[in-house]
Amino acid sequence: MKVVALVSGGKDSCYAMMRCIDYGHEIVALANLMPLDDSVDELDSYMYQTVGHQIVVGYAECMGLPLFRRRIQGSTRHQHLNYKMTSGDEVEDMFVLLNEVKRQIPSISAVSSGAIASDYQRLRVESVCSRLGFMSLAYLWKQDQTLLLQEMIERGIIAITIKVAAMGLNPAKHLGRELAELRPYLLQIKELCGINVCGEGGEYETLTLDCPLFKNARIFLDKFEVILHSPNNIAPVGFLHPLAFHLQHKMELLSSGTCDISSAKVGYVCEVQGDSTPDHMVHSLSACSQLGNCTTKNPNLCISRSSRDMFSIGCWIHNVSKTLDGLQEDLISVLGKIELKLNEDGFDWLNVIYIHLYISNMRDFALANEVLAWVMPLLKSYCIGPYSQATLHGEVLHMAGQLGLDPPTMTLRSGGPAIEIEQALLNSEAIANCFNSSLVSCAVILTVYCAASLTFHGRTEIQHKMESFFDDESDLIDVKRVCSPIFLYILAPALPKGALVEVKPVLYVPENRDYGIGNNLLGSDSKEMVWDFQAYTVSGKICAALVSITKDVAAKICPNTEPELISGDHIRVIAKFCVFLINKVLLDNYLFWGDLMHLKFYYTAYLSMTAETLNLIFYEVFTAFAEESRSFEMGKEPIFTLNWCFCGMSWITGTAAPTG
Repeated sequence: MKVVALVSGGKDSCYAMMRCIDYGHEIVALANLMPLDDSVDELDSYMYQTVGHQIVVGYAECMGLPLFRRRIQGSTRHQHLNYKMTSGDEVEDMFVLLNEVKRQIPSISAVSSGAIASDYQRLRVESVCSRLGFMSLAYLWKQDQTLLLQEMIERGIIAITIKVAAMGLNPAKHLGRELAELRPYLLQIKELCGINVCGEGGEYETLTLDCPLFKNARIFLDKFEVILHSPNNIAPVGFLHPLAFHLQHKMELLSSGTCDISSAKVGYVCEVQGDSTPDHMVHSLSACSQLGNCTTKNPNLCISRSSRDMFSIGCWIHNVSKTLDGLQEDLISVLGKIELKLNEDGFDWLNVIYIHLYISNMRDFALANEVLAWVMPLLKSYCIGPYSQATLHGEVLHMAGQLGLDPPTMTLRSGGPAIEIEQALLNSEAIANCFNSSLVSCAVILTVYCAASLTFHGRTEIQHKMESFFDDESDLIDVKRVCSPIFLYILAPALPKGALVEVKPVLYVPENRDYGIGNNLLGSDSKEMVWDFQAYTVSGKICAALVSITKDVAAKICPNTEPELISGDHIRVIAKFCVFLINKVLLDNYLFWGDLMHLKFYYTAYLSMTAETLNLIFYEVFTAFAEESRSFEMGKEPIFTLNWCFCGMSWITGTAAPTG
């Protein structure tokens, strides 16, 4: 990918660029944010390092790349961890800066940053990236800082301390010192005082004077003065104010044999002007609601509610538009309708646990992501879309669908479906680890979406790889499984990025692990009926079940009927059978209908009836059962959702947990 690198002048942003190149990406531009006044060294900012900004202008010539710079007009207005687009906030200056980079160099698709440990900074970079359709590359994120510091020095980054602000660091002694020289002392005070050796806690900041990416020249700081910002006896704060510097071209160094030379590229500096994000973009959420309310199209809305505080919303449009502008309006209409419903119940997007987006043509995937990012800038992170990779709610971890993407390059692993599903599972495991959990030991159900283009052999490969991954003998993950999870395989016409397979795990992450966990992978013992049944139970805590009603089972429920000729009356009989099974699963696990968290019915695309007709039939069957059994009340909103799938089977999936 072609990358624009956010540079502050510090060591981290430089090393992040080097990591990008390690993974095959190309740095084609630099971007920097600086104070309004050149004489000001440091701003009161949680986002940007500005000390040493007077020197950053030299990076364009040193690297032979265009440097886009913008003066920071905003301030810290939105201080919550998860950033929401806010007029006048300093984050909007980054948006304007990168938007101009995108306009001038449309081939750029990713942004590099040197974030190591600050969620505050990382989430804001990702928010801006998602709004602009960029990939956020943060290769230093959560890396061991001691090893990072060692790597930076060993790989030729020459940087000096330009600010110190920590116990054990003295402006008079430690400002202007090279990192290589200072490293042993930093490790020493790390052990004594617990500082971050890379300065991630604000202990110190650096200015990079040379590194392997500086092909044309290196920087020499000729004159500076030490500014004592806070003469604290325990942790004094001071920084260097540059007064003069010069660039020494590496052609001049070549004669001394110190440096190699490549064909020099000419860099230039572009200062980005203009106002910050317009107010009409900042108010996108209310605009979306208005559009959802006044659009000429009226999206279908289906609500299912399993409890007073938990419900599911399904919204779709028939006869979608064929143009890009029309598709954008369709999606905004759907999201606007959903937002209006959320607002009616006192909720907003922050209360949403997960979203499933189904689009008729995968070519529109990028457009859908742009609209999501515009409407919902509140969401937390960015991978191939503007969404969080996992949400933990009530000990249940809902994970976003994972593709077989190689994390450093963000490209699909080559080698076929088995390689893709293995990488997707490893990516899922990495996310689970962030919640002190493991896919192998805590997975409840894994929905595996397979591309319809897969051959039977390819589907079999995926199934075998899934089973072997969770096998006790597997050497991929050093964790032993407690219980076999449920596998649900669904054929989809196409998947994002042209992937062959995608996996969406749901995990049970208990606060207390002392619960008995078991499962049942056996079919019914009834001689009259045999169906595929999988269940995952945690005694007194959670029960998940999957029942597959194949064509053979449907034929036994509705004898003397061809699968292609199933009518509404037949569906009604099948629906009654489904309700009977759900009731049995709940009773067998000492649960009640009021404990139901969600209930989904996946139905085959080959059924010759609309979703509205199916929904009405199931609603009537559930209502009749509720009146007869008095085990729950059926309001206007059903307790189930219907999902279309591209295959010849139907499934019931459900999860229940005791309320309170």
